[in-house]
Amino acid sequence: MTDGVESGAKAGRKIGVFGGTFDPPHIGHLVAAVDAKEALGLDVVLMVVADVPWQKVDSRRVTPSHHRLAMTVAAVGDREGIEASDIEIGRGGPTYTVDTLAELLVADATAELFVILGRDAAGGFTSWERYREVAEMASLVVVDRPGPPLELDRRFDWTRVDTPEIDVSSSDLRRRVADGRSIDYLTPAAVVDYIVEAGLYRDTPGLYR
Repeated sequence: MTDGVESGAKAGRKIGVFGGTFDPPHIGHLVAAVDAKEALGLDVVLMVVADVPWQKVDSRRVTPSHHRLAMTVAAVGDREGIEASDIEIGRGGPTYTVDTLAELLVADATAELFVILGRDAAGGFTSWERYREVAEMASLVVVDRPGPPLELDRRFDWTRVDTPEIDVSSSDLRRRVADGRSIDYLTPAAVVDYIVEAGLYRDTPGLYR
């Protein structure tokens, strides 16, 4: 027996599922993905781009998913073990993590899944669709800045991964572009290039929140 797995048994991959709108992705997202991968010994972290992020579509205009996927692909680049995923875009419609986990397990029943959440998402976990099923199918991971821990729902087991506090947000990047300010160093250069070439976020100052 090795590492708790019986000899001859197939050990599944450890897959991190880091979902988001990624509108646009930024260095905070990437640092969280890398820190979670390293801290938990994950084989891969999937940065899953939401097709229709149901908790946001009624509050602001969301950039079409093909642009957000392209930016996430550009952000990840060739970083080993971090991948942009279009699994929810391919499924279409409102984005529910529970359905994504189920689809991943159909593809590989031996996989061990980890749902990676930032501080805000973890605090609102019980607002998710079928959140109890999410907790049954995957380990819950909160990526948080050092300091006093976030108060989390104690009905569930959480793994905490400390990550540096990076004061950057997608909404700030959208505002900066709309106002004609630079977003250099807040997101990878390849993402900046894509935003410029596609003309994203520039035509409606003040619209994005």
